[in-house]
Amino acid sequence: MTESPTPYVLDADTMTGGMRPIRQAVLALGSNLGERLNRLQSAVAALEDTPEVTIVAISSVYETDPVEAPADSGKFLNAIVLIDTTLTVHTLLDRALAIEDAFGRERSEKGAPRTLDVDLLVVGQRVCDDDQLKLPHPRAHERGFVLVPWLEIDPEGEIPGQGFVADLIGDVDTSGVSKREDLEIIL
Repeated sequence: MTESPTPYVLDADTMTGGMRPIRQAVLALGSNLGERLNRLQSAVAALEDTPEVTIVAISSVYETDPVEAPADSGKFLNAIVLIDTTLTVHTLLDRALAIEDAFGRERSEKGAPRTLDVDLLVVGQRVCDDDQLKLPHPRAHERGFVLVPWLEIDPEGEIPGQGFVADLIGDVDTSGVSKREDLEIIL
C-alpha cells in the first residue's frame, strides 16, 4: 500500500534551512564602453559559473540609445538573462555587483558610461525595498531596452506590481532599441 503525501507533514530539511525554493530571476546586462560584446559574454560566463544558478535563456543582443545619460555617451549593447536560482536575493545582488566590479565598473555619476551593468529586475514574485536592493527593479517597466529583449525570451514574463511584459511594452518608447543580428552571446 502506498501512502499519499499529506500537506501537514514537514520536511526536516526545509525546517533547518537546508533547502531553498528555486526561483526564476531576470537580469539585465548592459555595456557602452570598450569591448561591449565581450563584456556581456563574460558576464554570462560568470553567471553560469555561479553555484546555485542555472541559465535558462539569453536574449538576442540589442543596441540601444543611452537613457538618462550624459550627452556624449555611446550606445549600449543590452541583453536579458533568465536564470533559475536558489540564492537569496541579497546573495544574488552581491554576485551581480562582483561581476560588475571584475570588469571595472565605476560608479562616478548617475547615468555615466559603464563597462558593465548587471541589474536584478525580478526574482520570482519577491518584493524587496531596503538600502541595498529594490525588487522589482523600480524602472524596469519603463525601459524599452529591458522589455524588448525580455519579451523575446519570456512571452509570459511579469513584473510584480506592474503587469505582464507583453502589456507594458506598448507604453514605452522602443524606437532606440535595435536587435543586432550580427552579434550573439553564446552559452
